[in-house]
Amino acid sequence: MFGIETLEGPVGAAVLIGIVLLEAIVLYVGYGALEQLLGPRIARLLRGD
Repeated sequence: MFGIETLEGPVGAAVLIGIVLLEAIVLYVGYGALEQLLGPRIARLLRGD
């Protein structure tokens, strides 16, 4: 889709590692924001408040 499969050797490995790290950062930030928004509400529902 992005043409990553055409890269070879160390350059391909570096690009792949960069993409995986970027994905991890996006997921970390996204799940953190989701937890901030929904965490207290879900905790109250589980406690029965």
